[in-house]
Amino acid sequence: MIYFLFNLLNGERGFFSYVKKNKILKNLKIEEKKLIAKIDNFQSKNLLLTDNLDLDYIEFLIRDKFMMGKLNETIYIIDNDKN
Repeated sequence: MIYFLFNLLNGERGFFSYVKKNKILKNLKIEEKKLIAKIDNFQSKNLLLTDNLDLDYIEFLIRDKFMMGKLNETIYIIDNDKN
């Protein structure tokens, strides 16, 4: 009887093992959701990289990365980090 009780709680298919495997499963599901979101993000960016250039997206990248503007356009940079 003690043997069965011990295996019920502590065996490889016991209660404690079940709880541990459930915790691992939850963590893996969370990681899967993060990876799926990352893949979706990459796929949406990849769709923009075709032979037909999306000039609006290129303009957005240039403005964002190089902080460049159009002719006679004034660009203001607001720095919120200063207290």
